[in-house]
Amino acid sequence: MRPIVGYIKPYIPRMGVGIFFKFVGTIMELMIPWILSYILDYVVPQKNTRLVLFWGLLMVLSAIAALVGNILANRISASVARDTTRTLRHDLFKKISYLSSAQIDYFSIPSLEARLTTDSYNINQVIGMMQRLGIRAPILLIGGIAITMTLEPVLTWTMISVLPFIALVVWLVSRKGIPMYTDLQRGVDIMVRTVRENISGIRVIKALSKTEQEKEHFSQVNRDVVRRETKASVTMGITNPMMNLFLNVGLTLVIVVGAFRINAGKTQPGTIIAFLSYFTIILNAMLSVTRIFVMYSRASASAGRIYEVLNAPEDLTTKEEPAVEEEEHIVFDDVSFSYKGKTDNVSHISFKLKKGETLGIIGATGAGKSTIINLLMRLYERSSGSIRIGGRSVSSIPAEELHTKFGVVFQNDILFADTIRGNIDFGRNLPDEQIEKAARCAQAMEFIDGLPEKFEHMVTSRGTNLSGGQKQRVLLARALAGNSEILILDDSSSALDYKTDSMLRKALREEYSGVTTIVIAQRVSSILHADHILVLEEGKEIGYGTHEQLMESCEVYRQISESQMGGDFG
Repeated sequence: MRPIVGYIKPYIPRMGVGIFFKFVGTIMELMIPWILSYILDYVVPQKNTRLVLFWGLLMVLSAIAALVGNILANRISASVARDTTRTLRHDLFKKISYLSSAQIDYFSIPSLEARLTTDSYNINQVIGMMQRLGIRAPILLIGGIAITMTLEPVLTWTMISVLPFIALVVWLVSRKGIPMYTDLQRGVDIMVRTVRENISGIRVIKALSKTEQEKEHFSQVNRDVVRRETKASVTMGITNPMMNLFLNVGLTLVIVVGAFRINAGKTQPGTIIAFLSYFTIILNAMLSVTRIFVMYSRASASAGRIYEVLNAPEDLTTKEEPAVEEEEHIVFDDVSFSYKGKTDNVSHISFKLKKGETLGIIGATGAGKSTIINLLMRLYERSSGSIRIGGRSVSSIPAEELHTKFGVVFQNDILFADTIRGNIDFGRNLPDEQIEKAARCAQAMEFIDGLPEKFEHMVTSRGTNLSGGQKQRVLLARALAGNSEILILDDSSSALDYKTDSMLRKALREEYSGVTTIVIAQRVSSILHADHILVLEEGKEIGYGTHEQLMESCEVYRQISESQMGGDFG
């Protein structure tokens, strides 16, 4: 919990006000049994009705003050917990947004989602509880013991004798409980991942009639989470019955010792009644401490997980590297990279592009096509070699500047719940003419003009109310609209028919001729007229040149071309 303290500091003055009200309310609660004892032992024997009414009114006023104080304190504690968690979630979301792709792979998206939701909720709960029960319970516990000490020291020491046993139970259970909650949160990560996979792949699951299989898979994951939570809850749950046992033993001892003292005339019945009331207060305070302890254990595990993300170092820092004088716009010079740091996913890749040229990349699934794009955009750091844009190493270009150079359509890109205009503009405040030009070049105007609201048509999350081809055209328009100097199209025309694909390539040549373009494609027709074509197999370059050159020199490329187009159509 230590890293979370910094988020609480701005709200310490507000917390101070809440603690004051909680303190006043709790003290008023402690006064009620004492007043009752005084009435029974000293006021009633005087048979003075006015005094009875006076002290009775004080009891009522104390109860009202306790009620009002606790309500005000609880409202303040809730607001502090809300605001603290809001700031924490904001910073966590911001940090996640700037994590490198390698770091996201390390944490995993389901785990990051759980940390942003479940873990931050646990923090919210413990912050509110610490201000409510965390203040009230110790005051009731210490105050109750202090007042009973003035009423009847012998009985108080009898009651206190069981507290060391309770402290021992709490210490022993905490050593086992906190690691169990960390393990539980890892189980929640797995469950979140399973749910995401099932929701994302629901169409495939239904199409292949695998609903029952996935239900069983989810049941197994769910049972594992239940098992972990049960194990943690049972371990932490030992504290309640053990505390009840020790406190009830203490209560029994108090009653026995109290009976002997009353019989010996060393104490009065009213004192015993008040003492039993205080004992009940102390018992409830101890149970509250147990609740705090359980919640703190869970929140402590969550705080560690959140802090792990917040404290993640920036692993793609800008490096000082000298610029190179060269006419090429993009240069890959003997570049290798491995996702796991063991076997290279791409090895010794080299190519050069002048400004305005087009590079087509083709190869089997898993050949490393998208990896080259990730390295160019520095979403991952290359293992060796050099990648330069305009003579500058991508490692020396600040991320904000580097990413503005690209207009990108990724392989599995998404649309957001916004209008078509909003999805194309994407918060860049682009003029209408620029948006319409991009949509026209992307061949999207064909279906946009047919919509009643045209550019104001609302797109659902992930574009589920558009066809595959329509989604790809909106995504293409988004990439084109920024007038970036480098255009990257990662299998962005797979859902387009051949005619639309041909019209798109023609529009790109005419409208964006000065843009350096990299096209990753499964179709030879999409890269047929590219200035350069790179053929990959298992992360290695097996062919590089124009279509005509590759048809003569690269057997793999020729086979792909002939299987798709029936021969050389160059």
